[in-house]
Amino acid sequence: MNLEEYHTLFMVATLTLSLVAATPTLIMVVPISKTEKPFSELWILGPNHMAENYPLNISIGEQKLLFIGVANHMHSSMYYIVYAKFRNQTQPLPDDKNSTPSLVLPLYEFRFFLVDGENWETPLNFTILDASLNDNNLVVKRISINDMIFEGEYVARRDLGLVYQIFFELWLYNMTSGKSQYHNRFVSNWLKVTG
Repeated sequence: MNLEEYHTLFMVATLTLSLVAATPTLIMVVPISKTEKPFSELWILGPNHMAENYPLNISIGEQKLLFIGVANHMHSSMYYIVYAKFRNQTQPLPDDKNSTPSLVLPLYEFRFFLVDGENWETPLNFTILDASLNDNNLVVKRISINDMIFEGEYVARRDLGLVYQIFFELWLYNMTSGKSQYHNRFVSNWLKVTG
């Protein structure tokens, strides 16, 4: 080998060793393409901040507690909206097949911004303040969510079990269209009004 070949071999070896030594630092600085599909998580937890003991039976005037959470795995920062909705047994839930939200109007909303990999969670207190039983129907007239009062007429039929559902839809702000859109995620908790 001549001097020029030694020089080339030395340069290649030095460059190779430098890259190997710098790899841990490069991984922290240079973004590596993510191969997983972007997604968002939406969850509810029971009053003990666990996935158990969800409130089922609720008396008029009794306050119940849930925790609502969202995690961003969309590979970019996102602006989220969570709508809290209340329905009887016959009103529609969101349609997973067509990615459409429920037609039930939201009672309460949470708006927040999350960077990729960040989580958000908040408590949600709710109370059925006023309801009346007449004939075969229970009519819920006032609901409190986080100390805000909402009025309506939510009629549940006795023959269907006098049950209601509080549910939460996840929405995203679409930067391209400038509008919020349903993110095809919802979670719910059934409620039986006991009196």
